[in-house]
Amino acid sequence: QVQVVESGGGLVQAGGSLRLSCAASGRTFSSYAMGWFRQAPGKEREFVAAISSSGGSTYYADSVKGRITISRDKGKNTVYLQMNSLKPEDTAVYYCACSRAPTVVAGTGLNRVDYWGKGTLVTVSS
Repeated sequence: QVQVVESGGGLVQAGGSLRLSCAASGRTFSSYAMGWFRQAPGKEREFVAAISSSGGSTYYADSVKGRITISRDKGKNTVYLQMNSLKPEDTAVYYCACSRAPTVVAGTGLNRVDYWGKGTLVTVSS
């Protein structure tokens, strides 16, 4: 069983930056692809970014390209989501996802999600 815990959410003004962290337990973290999803109030959960198990491949939703960067630190079993130039429409609960499939894919970002975190709230004020 893998536990995934997000942190770093909060309130930020439009145009500001925030870095989310996702800590995953387990010695097999380096074999998992990881991703971030978000769910705004009244909307369905949507894909944001994904990174392969090696860290060599990343994939982003069109809505965040150029503003958000996903990275991973295998030594710390942690995945990061650096968010810049934030907009009010980025307001959502952000969820970290863990996939046993090691690659990223176009469209959904991950082949499947095996573990979810509980989410961290990001609020961007205008």
